[in-house]
Amino acid sequence: MIGSLQCIVLDCPEPAVLARFYEALLGGEVDRPDPRWGLGEAWSTLHTDGGLVLCFQRVADHRPPQWPDPAHPQQMHLDIEVEDLDGAEHEVLALGATRLPSDAAGWRVYADPAGHPFCLLRAR
Repeated sequence: MIGSLQCIVLDCPEPAVLARFYEALLGGEVDRPDPRWGLGEAWSTLHTDGGLVLCFQRVADHRPPQWPDPAHPQQMHLDIEVEDLDGAEHEVLALGATRLPSDAAGWRVYADPAGHPFCLLRAR
């Protein structure tokens, strides 16, 4: 095992609105303080009663998916917590992942072998 699933991140135009939708659907708590990330206009969270965390990320010019049209694909990614970012990078690249450009500090972005993005984040 390389890491543990921290959260599932959904791209959207209005993070707080989508977080409230999923709160009504799944229960839980919107924007509970959590040291793993900051909250704000561009980022909202839902900690579900079952322990799953959904995150909602504002994306400029969001184009919603149109099932099953591949020109408008599903938009989400996984955040994976790891103890050793450099070691985990070595392992995921060996498994067939590709490093994607990112200027973020504390995490790195990759594509899985089918092109789906995911992030490795340093565990806190």
